[in-house]
Amino acid sequence: MTSTLPTQTIAPPRTWSAVLFDLDGTIVDSATDIIASLAHMFTEMGLEPPSEDVLRTYVGPPLLDSLRMTVGFTDADAWEALNVYRDHYGEHVLRSPVFPGVAHLLDRLHAAGIPIALATSKPETMARSVLDHHDLSQYFTVIAGASDDEERSTKADVVAEALRRLRAQGVDTSTAVMVGDRGYDTLGALANGVPTIMVEWGYGGPEEAGDAIATVHSTDQLRNLLLG
Repeated sequence: MTSTLPTQTIAPPRTWSAVLFDLDGTIVDSATDIIASLAHMFTEMGLEPPSEDVLRTYVGPPLLDSLRMTVGFTDADAWEALNVYRDHYGEHVLRSPVFPGVAHLLDRLHAAGIPIALATSKPETMARSVLDHHDLSQYFTVIAGASDDEERSTKADVVAEALRRLRAQGVDTSTAVMVGDRGYDTLGALANGVPTIMVEWGYGGPEEAGDAIATVHSTDQLRNLLLG
């Protein structure tokens, strides 16, 4: 992304007991493919697709909620649109590249013995396929995402599920930290008592970084905050 999120610092660095990562905009650069599938969805629903800038705002939050609240779809229309989107995006989901330096960072965290969890609003089955495709699943103790029926879809619920699964495996989550690129990541983590580090290379704007404990512009900066 080309935002100007302010780069902040935090008191260095504490030892994090676990690190939770968002997926879209944090690990993989998926905006182009998501936007194309959103445009297809609007067209199939008989609507003129919004501008690319507007479509970009749909990247990150639970899509079903966005379709209800932002577009004004009924529940039935929102589900129809969601299925149209998923069918189209499912054919392109594995094309999205990993952001430079992220795979190496995950390898470093894993080698340091820090448990890593995925906490994404993307459907969990789809998210796992993305990580498998890029050979990244090996680094994750837990992979948590939205449920296919959208019963678990908010970021707060996904983060809660990731933390629950970590604890079930004996992981200490008392000093966990979230890494994400949108305000939804921060708010979802805060709802579970978890602080967030925002990354500049994702899809959020500067107004979304206010509740983060730090904002970083490179994986080197992020590594320093996570590993010291």
